[in-house]
Amino acid sequence: MNNTINEGSKLYLYSITSIAIIGGLLFGYDTAVISGAEKGLEAFFLSAPDFHYDKVMHGITSSSALIGCIIGGSISGILASRLGRRNSLRVAAILFFLSALGSYHPEFLFFEYGQPSMNLLIAFNLYRILGGIGVGLASAVCPMYIAEIAPSRIRGTLVSCNQFAIIFGMLVVYFVNFMILGDHQNPLLLKDAAGLYTVSPESDMWTIHEGWRYMFLSAAIPAAAFGFLLFFVPKTPRYLVMIQQEDKALSILEKINGRAKAIEILGEIKATAHEKQRRSLRMEWL
Repeated sequence: MNNTINEGSKLYLYSITSIAIIGGLLFGYDTAVISGAEKGLEAFFLSAPDFHYDKVMHGITSSSALIGCIIGGSISGILASRLGRRNSLRVAAILFFLSALGSYHPEFLFFEYGQPSMNLLIAFNLYRILGGIGVGLASAVCPMYIAEIAPSRIRGTLVSCNQFAIIFGMLVVYFVNFMILGDHQNPLLLKDAAGLYTVSPESDMWTIHEGWRYMFLSAAIPAAAFGFLLFFVPKTPRYLVMIQQEDKALSILEKINGRAKAIEILGEIKATAHEKQRRSLRMEWL
């Protein structure tokens, strides 16, 4: 007990860090899930009666989440400052979850299930962009959260675990896609003399109509777990100092570092925050 008071609780630190790292896993999972789904997705939209789904459209559809990544990365700093690091991660978790459900069932409310069309393609891409915004947020805020929680002596190690989680998420989704596909086969595409692609009648219809949907839906499970577990992590001490809640900041620092070290770190955070405020005031005067 005395050792915990003097040095803090490693279990508490590793627990909240592990939860934050799930955001990195979702980053990798959401960006790589398209690799298993794109063949079935292409065959699905090739049967659209109101437009021809060509390779350019397929390339845009396969990479549309990256548009969201740019948006999410661009607004991550603003959200982290205004909502806090924890609440920004909650927003990312919600976006991941909604994107997974929307990509699974893009027809929701507005379109007939299983009937491809240009409007449905736009809706699908909007859901993917939504998930990309979550990826952009997670890519910036997860390492920020970990860095502000972790003691300086192991900060680099814990932040690097987030990078590992990204790659691990990419690896996991390949196995998940493989298990979802099971005994089914990717569709066969035929190219005619004009260079247009059509779906072979010998193709596995389950893969075209259902398989890709379940691949996207699988991301909802870690996204829901991430959102739920974020209710058990604290705000970062640095953010608490920024919003004038120094007692709460000290309490969290004490749990992680012990009483004596917590007081020292809190003083450093306050000094840094005050220096940042002075710089901001000088910039305003200039």
